[in-house]
Amino acid sequence: MTNIGRGAFASCGGLSAITIGAPNSFYSSVAGVLFNADQTTLIQCPGGKTGNYTVPSGVTTIGEISFLGCFYLAGVTIPSTVTNIGMAAFTDCYSLASVTLFDGITRIPEFVFGYCRSLTRVTIPNSVTSIGGFAFQHCDSLASITIPGSVTFLEGYVFDWCHSLKGVYFLGNAPPEYYNFRGATNATVYYLPATTGWGPIYDGRPAVLWNPQVPATDRSFGLGTNGFGFTITGASNLVLVVEASTNLATPLWFPVSTNTLAGGSSYFSDPRWTNYSGRFYRLRSP
Repeated sequence: MTNIGRGAFASCGGLSAITIGAPNSFYSSVAGVLFNADQTTLIQCPGGKTGNYTVPSGVTTIGEISFLGCFYLAGVTIPSTVTNIGMAAFTDCYSLASVTLFDGITRIPEFVFGYCRSLTRVTIPNSVTSIGGFAFQHCDSLASITIPGSVTFLEGYVFDWCHSLKGVYFLGNAPPEYYNFRGATNATVYYLPATTGWGPIYDGRPAVLWNPQVPATDRSFGLGTNGFGFTITGASNLVLVVEASTNLATPLWFPVSTNTLAGGSSYFSDPRWTNYSGRFYRLRSP
């Protein structure tokens, strides 16, 4: 068939489906996103995609530049079936604010989130062992990120010109240094006790031991004039968030305050503790 005339399907009120020609044996489409025939490889997301998008379970590969220029995409969730993400897959997704990855991939490739200027939250799974060069280049809104202990190699310029980056939290030993913080002049690196390779400076940025503690035997622990409170100790100038919850069985944690351990300690108090029958607290990174 080479031509369909004007009005060919006019007044077909009960028509529910139509197929013209043989089904495509190479490509398929789901919600406007282009895949290969068996939907294991995501090839191209249309530039007009908006809101949050979850990559379908069963996809194993996200192709190179497959989301390039999806300016209105707000969030992406990548399932554990994905084992390979192509270079620059999400480059220039200017509105992309949140990315969640599950165990599956072992490498975050080069330029993958380059110029994602709205990106504020990235969850990197424990399956990742290396992060490619320029992976977060010019992620201008990224303020903090946690690098799992499985990561042993940052391939260079990973956080290139991330002006807003303040905290990079490493859960493992220090990877080799390869100019990963060029232009990220506000960043501080935090590392855990019993990990190795750290000093006062890492890759040109200050490195601080993450070791906050709440001494329960301290006199400040308990009820005071400003409510329930306690002293937090740790490395000098460490910044942390105190969160509270009313239920440990199905907890919902809410930030209560942000504390800086000036001189190695800071006092926290909760004047609203009387509003709850029970109140639990924990410390986390900002």
